[in-house]
Amino acid sequence: MAIVTHPRIWVPPTPLEVALDAVQGWFEASGFEPIGEGPDHLKVLAAFVRSGQVAGPRIHDGRIAAICESHGVRELWTVDRDFGRFSIRTVNPLVQKT
Repeated sequence: MAIVTHPRIWVPPTPLEVALDAVQGWFEASGFEPIGEGPDHLKVLAAFVRSGQVAGPRIHDGRIAAICESHGVRELWTVDRDFGRFSIRTVNPLVQKT
């Protein structure tokens, strides 16, 4: 939601209520299973941010990568190239595979 509602990224930005409704829809979708920090989160996060030499706002990317790693996510779809710093496989869903 931070991206779609950001007025410097989108003109006009997505209204907050529209963004919240979209996320609510995901939570209500069949098969949706939210994941979050587990017992090993700090250990995995520390390894990711150290190996990727991460600091500042990229720590949040490390947090996402660590959560994925801890839950067995093998592939992360993102257009954010900063995730290349971590060991999780990334795919840009907007780029056609050749």
